[in-house]
Amino acid sequence: MTAGSPVDATLARAAETGRPTLRVTTPAPCVAFGPRDRRTPGYSRAREAARCRGYAPVERSVGGRAAAYTGRTVAFALAAPARESLTARYDRVRSRLADALSALGARVEAGEPPESFCPGNGLRAVDGGKLAGLAQRVRAEVAAVAGCVLVDDRTAQRAVLTPVYRALDLPFDPAAVGDLASAGAAVDPEAVARALRRALAPGERRSER
Repeated sequence: MTAGSPVDATLARAAETGRPTLRVTTPAPCVAFGPRDRRTPGYSRAREAARCRGYAPVERSVGGRAAAYTGRTVAFALAAPARESLTARYDRVRSRLADALSALGARVEAGEPPESFCPGNGLRAVDGGKLAGLAQRVRAEVAAVAGCVLVDDRTAQRAVLTPVYRALDLPFDPAAVGDLASAGAAVDPEAVARALRRALAPGERRSER
C-alpha cells in the first residue's frame, strides 16, 4: 500500500465522472513520507526507525513532512473538479472538518502548535496539540484535499514520530501532538469515519474501501 494511492484513486474517479468523490479509510500502521522527506539525507534512517517500531514506511504524493497512521487514525481524500482556489478549498474542507469533530464533542480550532508533525494546514485541540492535518493535490481539471484525524492515539503517534523526525533532523515537539480524546471527544475510529462521510460529502458520490 502507498499512502498516495487513495488520493490518486479519488482524483481518477472525479476526473472520470466529473463528480466529487470521497474516500474514508483507517489505514494499517504506517508512516507516510512526503516528497521533501525523500530528499532529506536522513530519509533511509527515518524509514528504518518507522519499520523497527512496526510501522510500514510508505510514500505519498501530497503533503509535506512525515505523518503516522497507527491503525486508529482516520484518513480521508475528497476529490472534485477544480473550481476553487487552493485557499478556498482548504477553508471549505477545514471548516466542514471542524464542524464534524465539534459535533463529536471535541473542542477544536484552526491552526497548529509550533514544531508539529507535518506542519501546514490543520486543526488543533483548543489550547492543545494538533489532531488533524490537511494537504492538497491538483491534477489537470481536478483537485483533492486529503487529511488525517488522530482519534485516541497521540501516545502511539509520539512514540513513532519522535525517532522519525530525529532521523530526518527536523524540529518536532511530542507535546504538539493531540487527538480527539485529548480534545474532549470519547469516540472510536468508526464514529469518526461516519462523521467525516456525513460532513464532507453529503449527497455526493462516495467511494470507500
